[in-house]
Amino acid sequence: MSRAHRGTIALEDGRLLDRQAFPGEQYVLRIEAPKCASQAQPGAFVHLTCDPGIPMRRPLSILRAEPAAGWIEVLFKVVGAGLTALAARAVGETLSVLGPIGHGFAPHPDRPLALLIGGGVGIPPMVFLAERLAARSDARWQPLVLMGSEIPFPFATRPSTILVPGMPEGVIAAMPFLESRGVPSRLASKAGYPGCYDGFVTALADEWLAALPAARFAEVELFACGPTPMLAATAKLARTYGLPCQVSLEEFMACGVGGCAGCAVQVETDSGPAMKRVCVDGPVFDAYTVFTS
Repeated sequence: MSRAHRGTIALEDGRLLDRQAFPGEQYVLRIEAPKCASQAQPGAFVHLTCDPGIPMRRPLSILRAEPAAGWIEVLFKVVGAGLTALAARAVGETLSVLGPIGHGFAPHPDRPLALLIGGGVGIPPMVFLAERLAARSDARWQPLVLMGSEIPFPFATRPSTILVPGMPEGVIAAMPFLESRGVPSRLASKAGYPGCYDGFVTALADEWLAALPAARFAEVELFACGPTPMLAATAKLARTYGLPCQVSLEEFMACGVGGCAGCAVQVETDSGPAMKRVCVDGPVFDAYTVFTS
């Protein structure tokens, strides 16, 4: 299975079309990369060359992809020399793009009430997935996106205009981009930002699920990306409510294409525990196979 998608990985010179800076040293880059854009799916990532003087690429989740226009977007927070260099690249410069890489999310149409949970740099795949679900016609998809961050969000928040039954009172901060596509979103933070839930995003998810009529649980599927403790909490939440759950793992990657096995994690399989490479066997896994208790 890890080899089934390798024919879709492209290496191309991408032109930097746009660069947006946000508080907390966060950046969104729009890159002209038509081969990658044509194949990109929510949960996949790209391996970018940050600077000609830095040989190692950096893996970044795809925030959005527009096949017709031939571009992708990535969101990242500056950590280390590589991403510092990437943040300094100017519009019009060329970036080497390898991707899309990895198996993405696989939503099930019989569970159209999709609860998407993103934390920090795990936000991009949730935005991508929500946008794609909103455009699908194979089911009456109803994505709800919950995002958590302890630094300012990488977008200007605004009060939501979409009612979400079961949401705690006063939790109204939302992402304008998703609102414009009819997708409700809510934000969580312990930093005291106006309109945000005061606590972890998984706690907000718990409150919403606890208020959901029991008859609707058969429609719900969870999707998550973020720090490992957040993913473990999401898997525990899924177990509590008896819900299917897919998680996108964050691991250090050197090659990004399965050669070095530096990103391997233990996963439960039908044959017992096995080591799987996050880059090509994932990054999306069934949460129950990764977080076993």
